[in-house]
Amino acid sequence: MNPEQIPQLLKQVSYADPRILPEDRQELQGLAALWAGVLIDVPAEFAMWAVGQHYAESPFPIKPSDIAGRWRAHVRDRMNRHTGTLEPTRYPELDPDDVAGFMHTLRAERHAVIMGQAEPTPLKAITAVPDDVQERLDRLGRYIPDHVRTQLAAYRPQRAAREAAIRKGEPDPLSVPCPWCGAPTGHACRGRRIHPSTRDPETKRQGGRAPHPSRIDAAAAA
Repeated sequence: MNPEQIPQLLKQVSYADPRILPEDRQELQGLAALWAGVLIDVPAEFAMWAVGQHYAESPFPIKPSDIAGRWRAHVRDRMNRHTGTLEPTRYPELDPDDVAGFMHTLRAERHAVIMGQAEPTPLKAITAVPDDVQERLDRLGRYIPDHVRTQLAAYRPQRAAREAAIRKGEPDPLSVPCPWCGAPTGHACRGRRIHPSTRDPETKRQGGRAPHPSRIDAAAAA
């Protein structure tokens, strides 16, 4: 706001609190100068709106810091929902090597978002999956970014196979223990054989072994 807009703002405040306007002209000028200094970055329309919001929520007299605080919260909210980056496809007329031009456009874009002239542009999702699929993937844990997970897929075939099965809507065998070899949930199946001396079944670890059919059936049933 500029100093010329402050008297109208104070007049609006006086409708709710007549004490805001001093009778002495010099005091009024000093008050207007103080409010103008605090609200220098706040648009006049927003300040008028903030006065109404304040008295709708609080019985206490409004201060210029209350309006400035609402403005800062408004700016944070809109910028937190905005990517703040320029997509080349949105501005094909810009020269990628024109750093000054890109910075000018970026500042203009952010200003438009802050002032309500443009809507915040959220970060686009890389992939979109149904809620039930996302819930199953979340149970596996997502402690590394998606692009890193993609690069590591060749070195983590078991994990990659589980995620691929879930995305296809197929059962995840490792989500249940294996009824055949006794492998616990989250662990690969083991080999099983009959001990030659006791004729009792025993299991042995065998990394990367495909899930036993009975385990697949158990996962589908679950």
